[in-house]
Amino acid sequence: MAGQPRFKRVLLKISGEALMGEGEYGLCSTTLARIAEDVKAVHELGTQVCLVIGGGNIFRGLAGAAAGMERATADYMGMLATVINSLAMQNAIERTGVPTRVQSAIPMAAVSEPYIRRRALRHMEKGRVVIFAAGTGNPFFTTDTAAALRASEMGCDALLKGTKVDGVYSADPVKVQDAERYAELGYMEVLSRDLGVMDHSAISLARENHIPIVVFSITRPGGFAEVVCGEGRFTIVKDED
Repeated sequence: MAGQPRFKRVLLKISGEALMGEGEYGLCSTTLARIAEDVKAVHELGTQVCLVIGGGNIFRGLAGAAAGMERATADYMGMLATVINSLAMQNAIERTGVPTRVQSAIPMAAVSEPYIRRRALRHMEKGRVVIFAAGTGNPFFTTDTAAALRASEMGCDALLKGTKVDGVYSADPVKVQDAERYAELGYMEVLSRDLGVMDHSAISLARENHIPIVVFSITRPGGFAEVVCGEGRFTIVKDED
C-alpha cells in the first residue's frame, strides 16, 4: 500500500486508447474496472480526484479531419466520444462505492451535469470524483489542453497523465531500446525539445499556473496511488529551478 499523499487535489488525464485494453477500439470492461480501483485507492488516501478522458478509442478529430471531414465537425464528434467514455468510467468508479459526477462542457442534461466550476469544486470537497467530459467544449483544442485548463480552474496540485509508458523518454521506448527515461524535466525543455508529453498549449497553460505534470503508466495496477505518494516510476515536468 502507498504511503502519505503528496497532493491534496489532482487531475488524472487518461487517453481514450487506455480504455481499450487489448482491443483495437471501444471499451474494455476489465480495464475500466482496474482504473476505477486505482481511482478508489487514491480517493481513500484522502486526495480529491477529478478526471479528463480522451476519446481516441471511439473517434479522433484529427483523423476525421485528415479523411476530409471539416475539422470543427470532426472535433465535436471527438468531444461526444469523450462523453461516452466518461459515462463508462463513472459507472465503473461508482461500482467501487465512490460517488462520481460527470460534468460536460457541451450541455447534455439527460446524462450529465453542465460544467460549472464552483459546483465541481463543491463535489470534490464533499468527497465525490468529478469527470470532465467534452473537452473544453470548443473545436481545435485537445483533451490535453482541456486537462490543463480544468486542473488550473480546480486549483489542482498536480496534473497526472496516465500513459502506456512509465514516464517521458528521449525516444519511443517501444521502438528505441536504449531510449533515456527522464526523472525530471522543465516546461521549457519539454517545449523546446518537442518531447511530446502533451501538446504545446497544454504545457504552456500548466507552466503559467505552476501545475506540475506527472507522467506515469496507467497500465500498472496501483500505479496511480504510488505516484500520488511520490513513489514508483514517473517523470515530473515542473518549474525550472
